[in-house]
Amino acid sequence: MKTQSELLVDAPLGHESAYPEQYDASLLFPIDRMPQRRPLGIVDAAALPFVGVDEWQAFEISWLEPSGRPNVRIGRFTLPAQSPNLIESKSWKLYLNSFNQTAFVSEDEVVARMTRDLSAAAGAPVSVELLSVEASSLAGQAMPGECLDDLDVAIKHYTPTPELLTKASEEIVEETVYSHLLKSNCPVTGQPDWGAVVIRYRGPRMARDGLLAYLISYRQHQDFHEHCVERIFVDIMSRIAPESLVVSARYVRRGGLDINPTRATPDHALTALPAWPRLIRQ
Repeated sequence: MKTQSELLVDAPLGHESAYPEQYDASLLFPIDRMPQRRPLGIVDAAALPFVGVDEWQAFEISWLEPSGRPNVRIGRFTLPAQSPNLIESKSWKLYLNSFNQTAFVSEDEVVARMTRDLSAAAGAPVSVELLSVEASSLAGQAMPGECLDDLDVAIKHYTPTPELLTKASEEIVEETVYSHLLKSNCPVTGQPDWGAVVIRYRGPRMARDGLLAYLISYRQHQDFHEHCVERIFVDIMSRIAPESLVVSARYVRRGGLDINPTRATPDHALTALPAWPRLIRQ
């Protein structure tokens, strides 16, 4: 079984890449999720401790009509967390760029191609939606719940430190909290990935100062967006043991793409996961 580092040797990320001139599905680079899940104690891909999705927004989508006139759209793609593969972001960008100078009969044909190709790379059905560049659903909004960011917390850790997660009491509460102070780093290039994380849970009350310090501890951590969220989810479940939990990150776009993973306890149906708003800085 290859390690994550071995899997990334041939990935486009971190390497100079030629700009594609014609549609090319082979540009997509799938990455096995399991090497990064095993260190979290997840050893069976068929028995994940969570359900969830990875929602991608793509802001650089264009193709030609048969007349040669271009169309532009914004894409929304949803991968299930149980898919065996995630898709490396630069390969996704190159793949979408390969549509730019290719003519398609209709928008439906573009959606069908993307659905087929992305589902094949992920190893599970991927939903594809193309939006107008003026779609009101893309407007930035405030995050729901209570913000943790003004807490007076001394920070000493900048790599994930689950010991910071503690119970404030055994009182069972149901609350939603969030922070805009999430930062992690790309595991290949080391470039910063900025975002916000929102946590909704029912269970023993979490100590908010420890939770904020824990989220900030990702500041020097190198990993994919999806795996950061899975680590946060697993750590909270291990240290706090809530009855119900949703962890979602909304990362700022890089390279024309933003990635928004959500993981939840299996009591949540995928169709009923919270529809978090897009952030103003997204």
